[in-house]
Amino acid sequence: MDEDAAGRPVAAASLDDQGLVLAWSEGARLMLGHSREETVGRSGAALLARPLPEVAQRSMDEGREWHGEILLRHRTGRSVPVRLRAHPLQGADGTRHWFVIADEPAPRAPSALRAPLTGRAPLTGPAPSDPSAATGPHGGAGAGAGPSAATAGLLGAWALDQLPFPVAVYDEQVRAIGVNEQMERLAGMPEEAMLGLRVSDIVPRSGIVELERLQEQVVRTGQTLHHRIYDRSPGETRDHAWSVFVFPVKEPDGRVHGCGVLAFDDTEQHWARRRLAVLSEAGTRIGTTLDVTRTAQELADVAVGMFADFVGVDLLEDVCRGEEPQEPQPGGQAHFRRVAQQSVLPGCPEAGVPIGDADSCPPDSPPARALATGRAARYYADDSFLLRWALARPERERSITEYGVHSGMVVPLQARGANLGFAVFLRHRTQEPFDDDDLLLAEEIAARAAVAVDNARRYTRERATAITLQRSMLPHGVPRQSAVQVASRYLPAGPRAGVGGDWFDVIPLSGARVALVVGDVVGHGLHASATMGRLRTAVRTLADVDLPPDELLTHLDDLVVRLDTEEGPEGRGEIEHPVGETGATCLYAVYDPVSRICSLARAGHPLPALVTPDGRFEYLDLPAGPPLGVGGLPFEAVEIELPEGTLLALYTDGLVENAEHDTEQGMQRLREVLSGPHRPLEQTCDTVLKALRPQRPTDDIALLLARTRALDSEHVATWDLPADPAVVADARRLVSRRLAAWELEEAAFTTELVVSELVTNAIRHASPPIQLRLIKDTTLICEVSDASSTAPHLRRARTFDEGGRGLLLVAQLTQRWGTRQTPTGKTIWAEQPLPGT
Repeated sequence: MDEDAAGRPVAAASLDDQGLVLAWSEGARLMLGHSREETVGRSGAALLARPLPEVAQRSMDEGREWHGEILLRHRTGRSVPVRLRAHPLQGADGTRHWFVIADEPAPRAPSALRAPLTGRAPLTGPAPSDPSAATGPHGGAGAGAGPSAATAGLLGAWALDQLPFPVAVYDEQVRAIGVNEQMERLAGMPEEAMLGLRVSDIVPRSGIVELERLQEQVVRTGQTLHHRIYDRSPGETRDHAWSVFVFPVKEPDGRVHGCGVLAFDDTEQHWARRRLAVLSEAGTRIGTTLDVTRTAQELADVAVGMFADFVGVDLLEDVCRGEEPQEPQPGGQAHFRRVAQQSVLPGCPEAGVPIGDADSCPPDSPPARALATGRAARYYADDSFLLRWALARPERERSITEYGVHSGMVVPLQARGANLGFAVFLRHRTQEPFDDDDLLLAEEIAARAAVAVDNARRYTRERATAITLQRSMLPHGVPRQSAVQVASRYLPAGPRAGVGGDWFDVIPLSGARVALVVGDVVGHGLHASATMGRLRTAVRTLADVDLPPDELLTHLDDLVVRLDTEEGPEGRGEIEHPVGETGATCLYAVYDPVSRICSLARAGHPLPALVTPDGRFEYLDLPAGPPLGVGGLPFEAVEIELPEGTLLALYTDGLVENAEHDTEQGMQRLREVLSGPHRPLEQTCDTVLKALRPQRPTDDIALLLARTRALDSEHVATWDLPADPAVVADARRLVSRRLAAWELEEAAFTTELVVSELVTNAIRHASPPIQLRLIKDTTLICEVSDASSTAPHLRRARTFDEGGRGLLLVAQLTQRWGTRQTPTGKTIWAEQPLPGT
């Protein structure tokens, strides 16, 4: 008990620089009535019955030792006069602590030498049993007088000896001259064996040797230093963390006569800080990617070296494939796959299951129990459950035996109520087995990793779905047409960006013409892919009715506005996106190989590039037009005549704008790559992507290159016809002669019949001028144009009707037919395959 020779309590405490109590002795509880739990962590100022004297406050502000009499407040409220000594302890990092001793006031013996810190006999002065110890200063009985110098010395010695902290005092040669009982237990030897020895002689280990160097520095400089030691006491199985203060022992004049060492056991706080550090690192390092396997490996990497010697992560087969995890049938085995592992040994030789191998867990195995209960569990090498699981696979049994695995933990990986797999933590190089704190730490790390794994699994599934949806909507081959030679590339963005809504298309039109389309939906993910599919379908439908580019974009703009309205709060369904944010850009071009006219319009899309046959490069100056979805604004088309062999480059903004260069720089690079002599289109595509694609693309890239062709007079025949029924026979003869010149006599009968019906309808129901055109392309095309904008339509003729069967006959005899509006009227066309194709 912390009492002096008269049975009065001696209080000892430790405070930080802010005045908060760090330690509280039993003597302090007896003196003031406050327990350790009530005091530690509270302000020491609350214990004062009267403010500190000004000289005391000034000394403590300046970090100087102070002693004197003050009034403290008892738990009951009464004042307790005490004699207090406050000693500053300053660490190497500048942090200051205070070591405080208080006892009842007593006369100070001016020249008495203090006893060693053992509480046994003092070095000088009378023993406690000496009658003179009870006499007054003149040798009398001294009734009411204070204790003698020797007794006063013993009071301090006993107080220090009974401190709950290891304390030792060393002389100027840093040799031990006294230690308390706590230090004896820490060193594992009695005081007599340590007296006269340096710390390196007592405990010759590296951390202790460093402490001896600090002692010499304190004796030399008179400055308090702080040191941390991680060491294992005799009989202990686990290292302790010690916070050690080395302070000078001085005379009142400041001369240093030695040093003292005071140690605080900081083990619990050390392990708490280390666990927090592991959790912090886990939060930083686990889940850096949306990849299931990589996330599992990050879990293993974090745990090994921090508190485990080996970690293996097994995931359900469904999770590895990015699918929803399916619970095994009752009593059945769950099938897993080893996806990650790490060890303190190179190559993970103790792994019972190699990475990529499948494994199964019987219902009574540790992993099955962990998944069933949702709780982690610790096991030892002789545990029956662990042994049965090990025996089921010889490699696992060999690993436990050969590498001396003595302790393990199995932790389930669960997220959002579903089992994803489990992690196994083993120790074989670390001597201490896993304890409850390690189990809690493993559960915390596994919980964070499980959420990251599930996020990666969900992302993998969504991305695969989006990519499948997107690729199903992109053209899988170049449609049969002869207007242009094309080559294309589509490159999705990196995994972080998600699948985008870029698309391109090549659409054959009537009259041997072709439409070229490139578009880009705002955003990424399933919604962008789905919107892209709807727009691509709409473009094909609108192109089929032969709308001019500006009109087609106007209809497409109306569609996007309508889609955004329909997918408001009442119509979103499962696809969540902000209202008003459905938008896209698009470039639509129509090229006619007969006239070599290309008509283009764009809706907020990057400018197309053009390279003439002589190598001249230019960006076509098209009116920008608003992006699709703005609504109410016009689009404007531009017509340009292109020489045969002209290269058109259509692309999305991901090609020219990224993190490595801005749009202007990207367009300049594209100019440099495409300028110059012609090269094969496939090679040109690869060259463009190599020059402009960034290392880590954040947006999709769609590129469509088209080299124009022309149909000359050898493949096109045109006749202007008067609006006279007698001209129908002339038209049949003209067509017959042209087919003979083209060596297509086999198609003469059908073609003459089609020409006869179409010309007759134009003469009867339309307005002049009337023109007949025959085009030999991949198909045989017959066109009749007139000045009427009224489009014909099929109808079912009754039995006694004299007409109404012409278009039905044309539809039956040809491959396809249709009508398109022109600036001066309309054109009715019909296609039939070439003989022999």
